[in-house]
Amino acid sequence: MLLRKDLIQPRLYQEVIYARCKERNCLIVLPTGLGKTLIAMMIADYRLSKYGGKVLMLAPTKPLVLQHAESFRRLFNLPPEKVVALTGEMGPEERARAWARAKVIVATPQTVENDLLTGRINLEDVSLLVFDEAHRAVGNYAYVFIAKEYRRQARNPLVIGLTASPGSSEEKIMEVIRNLGIEHVEVRTEDSPDVRPYVHGIKFEWVKVELPPLYKEVRKLLRDMLQDALRPLAEAGLIDSPSPDLPKKEVLRAGQIIGEEIAKGNHDLGRLLLYHAMALKLHHAIELLETQGLSALRVYLKKLYEEAKAGRIKASRELFRDMRMKKAISLLVQARELGLDHPKIDKLKELLREQLDKKRASKVIVFTNYRETAKKLVEELSRMGLKARRFVGQASREGDRGMSQREQKAILDAFARGDFNVLVATSVGEEGLDVPEVDMVVFYEPVPSAIRSVQRRGRTGRHKPGRVVILMARGTRDEAYYWSSRQKERLMVETIKRVNEMLRRERQTSLEVFVKPSEKEERGEEAWKVEERRGRGIIVYVDSRELKSPVVKKLKELGLKIEVKTLDVADYVVSEDVGIERKSANDFLQSIIDGRLFDQVKRLKDAYPRPLLIVEGQLYGIRNVHPNAIRGALAAVTVDFGVPVLFSYSPEETAQFIFLIARREQEERKKDVRLRSEKKALTLAERQRLIVEGLPYVSATLARRLLRHFGSVERVFTASVAELMQVEGIGEKIAREIRKVITAPYREDEE
Repeated sequence: MLLRKDLIQPRLYQEVIYARCKERNCLIVLPTGLGKTLIAMMIADYRLSKYGGKVLMLAPTKPLVLQHAESFRRLFNLPPEKVVALTGEMGPEERARAWARAKVIVATPQTVENDLLTGRINLEDVSLLVFDEAHRAVGNYAYVFIAKEYRRQARNPLVIGLTASPGSSEEKIMEVIRNLGIEHVEVRTEDSPDVRPYVHGIKFEWVKVELPPLYKEVRKLLRDMLQDALRPLAEAGLIDSPSPDLPKKEVLRAGQIIGEEIAKGNHDLGRLLLYHAMALKLHHAIELLETQGLSALRVYLKKLYEEAKAGRIKASRELFRDMRMKKAISLLVQARELGLDHPKIDKLKELLREQLDKKRASKVIVFTNYRETAKKLVEELSRMGLKARRFVGQASREGDRGMSQREQKAILDAFARGDFNVLVATSVGEEGLDVPEVDMVVFYEPVPSAIRSVQRRGRTGRHKPGRVVILMARGTRDEAYYWSSRQKERLMVETIKRVNEMLRRERQTSLEVFVKPSEKEERGEEAWKVEERRGRGIIVYVDSRELKSPVVKKLKELGLKIEVKTLDVADYVVSEDVGIERKSANDFLQSIIDGRLFDQVKRLKDAYPRPLLIVEGQLYGIRNVHPNAIRGALAAVTVDFGVPVLFSYSPEETAQFIFLIARREQEERKKDVRLRSEKKALTLAERQRLIVEGLPYVSATLARRLLRHFGSVERVFTASVAELMQVEGIGEKIAREIRKVITAPYREDEE
C-alpha cells in the first residue's frame, strides 16, 4: 500500500464511494471541498497495488496540476521523482523521460493529447485515469480524445471522473458519461445523510442595490437603441419581439439563422447582419452598465469608438452616428466628473469592512466576470487600506498581460499564508482553488450557469462555516442571471439523481438506456476499427501548427502514424508528390481578406507536383464576404494555379480524405513520404517581405506597401508611429503594435 494512512482518515461516504468505484468506471459527483481528490487517491493506491503500471490524473489548469502533484507527493510513499507534473512549460523530450520513470503523473490534458498524437507516450500500462473537473469532457475538449485512446490502448483500464457540477441538462450529463465511458454514477449533495455530518454551514445573503438616476438614464438610451436594432430582426420573424429584455442567446440564434439562409442563397437577409451586430454590441454594453458599472462601460464604448473612427466595423460606425449614443457618452463624462460609479462598489467596501472588523484575519474571495472590473476593484479596495490582489488567467488581452503559472502559484501561496486577505478573481479562480479557511465569497455579479455558481460558492465552507454574498442591481440582468442559475442548479441535482437511479435500476449490465450505442452507431464504430487496421503502416507528416485541429486526432484514431514537423509548405504531406493545405472555412475567408491565400497556394504548387487544397466547413454566410469574391478566389486557385480543391463538411471527412489519399500514394503507388520545400530559394525581395510579414497585423499586401514606401527593411523597423501611419491600411493601433513588438524588451515568461 502506498497511501499514507497515518496522514488521512477517510470519511464514511468516501469509503463507500471508493468501494463502489475501484473496479468500474465511475463519475463521482460531490460538492466542492468534500474530498473528491482523496477518493481518487484511495482508488489510485488500490489500482497500483493490484495492477501495477501508472496512474494518470488530468486537471484543466496548471495551478491545479501542481496542487494535485504536491498532494500525491505528501500522501504517497513514493520517491519524489516518481510523482511528476507535466505541463506545456516542460520540453517534449523532458516530458517523455519524466513519463517513463513516473508511477503517478498529473498533467494538463492538452499536454497529454499532444504527446499521444506525436507518439512520445502511450497509455498501455496506465491502470487508472482520473479526469478532474470531468464536466469538461464534451465537444472537442482534449478529455474526449484521451478517454477514447485510453480505452483503445490500456491493458487494465479504469476511468474515474470527478466533478462538483456535471451540468444542468440530461443531454450534457449523458455526453460526459458517453465520452468517458462511465458505467456508474456516485452522487452526493450537502443533504445526503452520510455527507450532512461533515458539511459546514454556508450562510447565503442576497444584497440588492439601487441604480442611481444617471445610470437609469444611460440605460434607457441604450435600451431604446437596442429595441430599434432588434425591430428589423423581429419583422423578419427571426426573433419573437424587439424587447430589449430578449435573452442574448435568442439574438445569437437569429444570427445563425441569417448565416444559414445566406448560405442557401437568400442574400436578401444579408442586410440584417448590420442590425444583428448592432444588437449584440448594445446588449453587451447594457450588461456592462447593469452588472459592472460606468468604468467598464466607458472602456467598452471607447473600444467601439476606435473601431468606428478607423472605419473597420460598420455596426460601430452606425452606433456612434446615433444622437442617443452621443447623449449617453455625455452622461458618462458627467458621471466621471461627479466620481459616480456602480453602487456595488460601495456595498462591497461596506461588506468587507464589516467582515474584517468582525475577524481581522478573514480571507475573502471576490469573483467577477471581467478583468477590467477586477482591476478596478483591487484599486478601490487598496485605496481603503485593504490588502487585495488580482487573480486572472494566463492569456494576455489588449493592454492587460495575463499571469504566468509561476505568478498564479505565488499569489495563491501568498493568499494561503495570509500576506493579503482579499483575492479578486475572474473565472480562472472558479475551479479547484485549494485555499483553506476562506471565510467569505462575494459574487460581484450572479452567473447564469449552474456549474460556475456551484464552483464559486464551493470556495467557502470547506473547513468551517462560511458566508456567500451575491450582489445584485435591482431590476437588471443581475436578477435574471441569479434566478437562471438557481433554476439550473435545481435541475442539475434532479437530473443527476434521475440518471443515477436509472443506472442503478439497470444494475450496470450494459448501460443500454444511456451509453450503449445504437445498432447504426455500432456498425459505424466497427467500420472505423476496420479502417484503423487498414491504416497501420501509413505515415503522414503533419505541420506542428495543425496539432490543435480535430483532424489530427481522427487520423490517429484511423491508425496512421503521425510525424509532427514544422513544415515550410503544406499542412499534411502524404507522399513525395502530394502536399495538402487544409483550411477551415473561416481561415479560407480570412486568407482572402488579408491576401495570404494566393501566396500559400503558389508556394504549395512550387513545392509539390500534385498539390491539394481542402476547404473544411460551410463557406457562405459565415463572414461578411460577398459570395462572388469567394467564387473568384476558388476559380483562381483551380484555374490560374492549377491546384485542385476538395470540400469537406467536417474534420472527420477531412481525415478520411487524407487517409484515403495517403493509402493510395503509399500502398498502391508505392510512393515514399518525403518533405519538400519550395523548388527554388526565396529571392531577396521575398525574404525581405517575409521578415516584414512577421510584424503584427501585416499581411503580404501590407508588407509590399511598407517596403515600397520606406525602401528597405531597416527603414520599416526604424519608422515612427507617425511615419508608419502614412502607409495606406495602417492606422494608429496597428502602428503602435508594430512599434511595441520592435522596441519592447524580450522576456522569457511572456512567450
